[in-house]
Amino acid sequence: MEKHEEHTLPQEEEWQDLPDEYLKRVPGSVARRAKLWALVLEARSIPYRLEQGEQGGDRLLVPPHLVEAACTELSLFEKENQNWPPLAPPPRSLRENTLATVSILLLLAVFHNLIQLGISLPGRYPPDWIGLGKASATAILNGEWWRLVTALTLHSDWLHLSSNLAIGGIFIVFLCRELGSGLAWSLLLASGVLGNLANALVQQPSHNSIGASTAVFGAVGILGAISLMRYRHHLKRRWLLPVASALALLAVLGTEGENTDLGAHLFGFAAGMIFGLVAESIVGRRNPPGKLLNALMAMVTAAIVIMAWWFALEAG
Repeated sequence: MEKHEEHTLPQEEEWQDLPDEYLKRVPGSVARRAKLWALVLEARSIPYRLEQGEQGGDRLLVPPHLVEAACTELSLFEKENQNWPPLAPPPRSLRENTLATVSILLLLAVFHNLIQLGISLPGRYPPDWIGLGKASATAILNGEWWRLVTALTLHSDWLHLSSNLAIGGIFIVFLCRELGSGLAWSLLLASGVLGNLANALVQQPSHNSIGASTAVFGAVGILGAISLMRYRHHLKRRWLLPVASALALLAVLGTEGENTDLGAHLFGFAAGMIFGLVAESIVGRRNPPGKLLNALMAMVTAAIVIMAWWFALEAG
């Protein structure tokens, strides 16, 4: 059944196709552009008819006395949009720092082993690391800010730790190669901290959580935001990637144990998206940080983690 759409049909005239000499100058398929051209003509108050062609696709018809005006408007439209959307930017060169990133992940595993041994610190009984460092909503809201950081370094058992290292490590390694280790770990820590803070604000006062998965979801959010910003003119094929990655991680990490929770994962992802958008808007205009600045940011990030644990041990 033939379809057709009319706009201000003058009864005394027959509709006419756009002239061949104009159509030959148009890049791409005319049939695929017919609906877009119809919107242009409607915006310029030029009558048109949109019909299904004999060989498929759409054909655009206009009254004979308005053919020239229609071609003029469509030519102006094509000229103004001939370079839109702009070409996708070339891939950014990745930095080779996989060994350094994996070493930090292994350090997290070593820390988990050490606190399981119950080793006494000088002048102290063996600390209750989980009790001192967990993200207790009540304690955080009462000013124990260091728990926002220390909780990211704690895990309930080896299954909890290994799932974060194995799955999250893939995203973290790629993020560090994308931005450099210093900036990447700074953003990861910031995402984890903000995610834990938001979670503490919305949860019950008795809520507790531990685990690096808040920062892991932050990594997914950061990478997703970078992709969305960099390819914002080509989102048709890319906007689902960060959402799909987050859902896949939720399926694996979202119910992994009593010491983790869905809220921390979602807030970590949201925080990562925020920091990723800010970072890419800056890095996109300039270059990623150089070696010196990256090293400085890495040292500051490490210092914050050490200082947080110092506060936690002092408070205990």
